[in-house]
Amino acid sequence: MRERDTIRSERIYRQYLGFFDKAEQERRWNPYRDVPWDRVERGGSEELATVAETFCAVESYLPDYVSKGLNLVRQSFGQAWFSANWAYEESKHTVVLIEYLMRSGRRTPEQVFDLQERLRRVEWMLPFDTARRMTIYGCLQEMATFVIYMRQAERAKREGDEVLHGIFRLIGRDEMAHTHFYGDVVKVLLEEDRAETLDDIAHVFSHFQMPGVGIVPEYDARIEIMRKAGIDRALFLQKICFPVLKYLGVTRSELRFTRAAQGSE
Repeated sequence: MRERDTIRSERIYRQYLGFFDKAEQERRWNPYRDVPWDRVERGGSEELATVAETFCAVESYLPDYVSKGLNLVRQSFGQAWFSANWAYEESKHTVVLIEYLMRSGRRTPEQVFDLQERLRRVEWMLPFDTARRMTIYGCLQEMATFVIYMRQAERAKREGDEVLHGIFRLIGRDEMAHTHFYGDVVKVLLEEDRAETLDDIAHVFSHFQMPGVGIVPEYDARIEIMRKAGIDRALFLQKICFPVLKYLGVTRSELRFTRAAQGSE
């Protein structure tokens, strides 16, 4: 068992090194220097501002995501260091969205920090209690976030908000990179124990929900606005679930025969 754990840790660490090197060479960006703030339009669409604010609210639970998730994977050197890098990248997402809200004049500093204070009153809890299930969740959730950001980027472009369109695309690129790292770890786990990992995939897919559900203020009303970009269950399956399974090399028929899919957990 010790030898298997060591081999797995080494493989995941090497995946992290590849992720980190590519990020340093191709993907790093600065919230202040890589956004054309001189083109920001003051008093733009209130619905787009609500979309940006909702993204910001979900991203703002970063302390909970990191502290709870990191403890689950602390025995895996590569995953632990990825979590630290992930936190850095996600923190930039919050920063750039707050900057947009204030520089566009859609929210005052008082409104921004009042929402942050309200967010702190509720603590995000882990949806799953094992490292493997949370890794699978991370893959699915990051893919979902990528798709949602891209749909909202298209909406911002249609409505003429060049700055928000660019911000969403920058963030979306990070989210897709995160999806691939989580997916690559899941591939390692599938090679190690396919049956148990498939069961966890089926379990996570059947119990999945986005991290803001039940904790972001006025979440239901915010989601109704975001759904105007055409995000529904059909899109979730076609653009998120099925592509994730394809990346993992898992077929839908395999999942049908797992304990989770048959309700025998």
